[in-house]
Amino acid sequence: MAQPANSGTADVHTALWPSAKSPAAITDPATEARIDALIAKMTIEQKVGQLVQGDISTITPKDLETYPLGSILAGGNSGPNGNERSTAEDWARLVGEFRAVSLRPQPNGVAIPIIFGVDAVHGHNNIPGATLFPHNIGLGAAHDPELLHRIGQVTAAEISGSGIEWTFAPTLAVPQDLRWGRSYEGYSSDPKLVADYAKAMVLGLQGPLVAGRPVDASHVAATAKHFLADGGTFEGKDQGDAKIGEEELVARHAQGYPAAIDAGTLTVMASFSSWNGVKHHGNKGLLTDALKNKMGFEGFVVGDWNGHGQVAGCSVTDCPQSINAGLDMFMAPDSWKGLYETTVKQAKDGTIPAARLDDAVRRILRVKYKLGLFDVEHVDRGNFAAVGAPEHLAIAREAVAKSLVLLKNNGSVLPIKAGARVLVTGPGANDMALQSGGWTISWQGTDVTHADFPNGQTIWEAMDKAVRDAGGIATLSDDGVYKEKPDVAVVVFGEHPYAEFQGDVPTLDYQPAEATDLATLKKLKAAGIPVVALFLSGRPLFTNPEINAADAFVAAWLPGSQGDGVADVLVAGKDGKTPRGFTGKLPFAWPADARSPVEKPQFDVGYGLTYADRKTVPQLSEKPGVDIAGMLNVENFFSGGRARTPWTLSIADAGGSRQVESGPLDSSYGLLKAKSVDVAAQEDGKSFVWTGAASFRLSGPSADMTRQLNNSFALRIDWRIDAAGPARLSLGDRAFDISALVAGAPAGKVSTIRIPLRCFADTGADLKKVSDAVTLSGDKGLALTLMSARVEAVGENLACPPAA
Repeated sequence: MAQPANSGTADVHTALWPSAKSPAAITDPATEARIDALIAKMTIEQKVGQLVQGDISTITPKDLETYPLGSILAGGNSGPNGNERSTAEDWARLVGEFRAVSLRPQPNGVAIPIIFGVDAVHGHNNIPGATLFPHNIGLGAAHDPELLHRIGQVTAAEISGSGIEWTFAPTLAVPQDLRWGRSYEGYSSDPKLVADYAKAMVLGLQGPLVAGRPVDASHVAATAKHFLADGGTFEGKDQGDAKIGEEELVARHAQGYPAAIDAGTLTVMASFSSWNGVKHHGNKGLLTDALKNKMGFEGFVVGDWNGHGQVAGCSVTDCPQSINAGLDMFMAPDSWKGLYETTVKQAKDGTIPAARLDDAVRRILRVKYKLGLFDVEHVDRGNFAAVGAPEHLAIAREAVAKSLVLLKNNGSVLPIKAGARVLVTGPGANDMALQSGGWTISWQGTDVTHADFPNGQTIWEAMDKAVRDAGGIATLSDDGVYKEKPDVAVVVFGEHPYAEFQGDVPTLDYQPAEATDLATLKKLKAAGIPVVALFLSGRPLFTNPEINAADAFVAAWLPGSQGDGVADVLVAGKDGKTPRGFTGKLPFAWPADARSPVEKPQFDVGYGLTYADRKTVPQLSEKPGVDIAGMLNVENFFSGGRARTPWTLSIADAGGSRQVESGPLDSSYGLLKAKSVDVAAQEDGKSFVWTGAASFRLSGPSADMTRQLNNSFALRIDWRIDAAGPARLSLGDRAFDISALVAGAPAGKVSTIRIPLRCFADTGADLKKVSDAVTLSGDKGLALTLMSARVEAVGENLACPPAA
């Protein structure tokens, strides 16, 4: 969990903030009268319950009999009954079970339905077979608000079709430092485009609000998020601090919110991040003075995943500061029970004033009435046939085509001509996970397969069909090897899936440690084959070497499941024309070096070639502008639940060795099992269970750690020992027996060990060339959860464990 920021509130000068107003149709006098009557009858416990939201992974419908929570969510890795790949029918059944319990009248006659929310951020991405759209950065490249409106309508219809009435979207961030791991959730660095899209998406998701009538069965509640400046944090750190003045905060980061509020967004989500040291979850100046008072927001403000626990003086189970600052609903996925109990006490003793409590409850009830969740004008949701409907998939295919941006087309290599012999290669060519990115089925999206989207096409499948339809021949190659020389090669490569902080990077250099994709491009080019580079990424990256090595370079972003949209633009039919041309334009500047924020664009915002252009892109500078070797991460091997770039995690036993991807998994050779788990935050640990002799290893580049050695650094391991057993810890090729340290650690609690680097050096480890940073070997009986592994400076004289 992030360290608490400064307490208090940041000064807000409301004169600087834009005026807005939730539409009058968000409620009506008759509804307000119903709310008045309901609040008058509610107990303190019932009121507090409305303020707390629990995750389906930690709460059951029966729990609502004792804890009258007002909301349920399904987080990124949560599915009905633990199944992430549940059907729309499964989801609707679960929602119905929670709602049925919530609607049982209590002794005072009060019965309040729960509201159920999900992260449907690029289509209804939680459900296999749903319509999956490009991530927001790709939609920003389309520069098409009307398309966004239709995407909102489709997404709403599919969410509602699975019985759900609330999505945590749209994201209105305006990313400024593309090292931020959530950059792809932003539409653009241009506040004007973000504002246009905010209006279009809110109206698409909710429809225009009508006085006296609930939102209909084909629409759902929108969430404008994350308030505020989550895309403006210092050095692009997720959950970080926006160290900027108020005028910049408003002019650059707040412009999407008036548009969303005027369009009628029913909810707003507070950001994890801070503004000048004050966490937004506790900032009354922003949540109340700016958002609710000046911008006239009449819906409710929901928190982010245990974000209230990061407010100074708070914990995840105790934070009246957030409610008093203007938060209306805690997102308390796994902390809901303790939080409910403490908040009830605080409401009774006046720590949370009665007027603030009633205001929060009123806002939540107002939204529930507007969604038709009460018996009065009840709206039935659950049109399962809407999920993945053919007409929806057609819109996704259109969106993919419109999102593509052509950066280079020397010699008019594109479009691929009819009758051509085409080689399709690269790690992203036939990989649904790489083309879909994070927030796809699971939080990180790493385990997505074609089976999750049987109504979709990988880029290879789409290219193969289009080439064959035009009379040509397409061949798929994993490594760029071919039997017969092709007329053109399409190399599909890019970032592996990630979400949130797990996507933060130190520089904008693509593949700084080992440029394997560049090697493929160069090999094909050297063979005299025209090369098309199709780059899959959640952000513009420094790719000048890759651009130089290709004849054509396409920024394809994270297009989602409809690979046909790519082929529609790249492959000409027998008539010599493509179904669609290049219309996409960069929503962010493309960097000329690896520095961030982008100081020297290689291609400016708005750049994008068409087939009518005959522009030749000259040889580009391949100087990264920063000391990449010096900025390579040689100190942080593992944190946030995954190996940190450029280090990778692998497990091994007698059955062999396997690299472990980030994100949810349960991998095993029979002797060592690894699984992502929640300890203090979502998926912040990796659990390892030994049933025999096995090891896990964090390996990477040949890193020089002599500087750290000379400055008294130590290898630090933060872990939770779940069951003690024999263990050895290695750095490089030197190992120590840490069985005693394991046995002495407090079972079931996070603890720390530190072993000085000099211990390894003194036994012969070469710290000038470290490729295996951490190897932990164990045997049957050992079980631990790894939280972090890194080197850090120590100010004490630590002893060395016994050599193994």
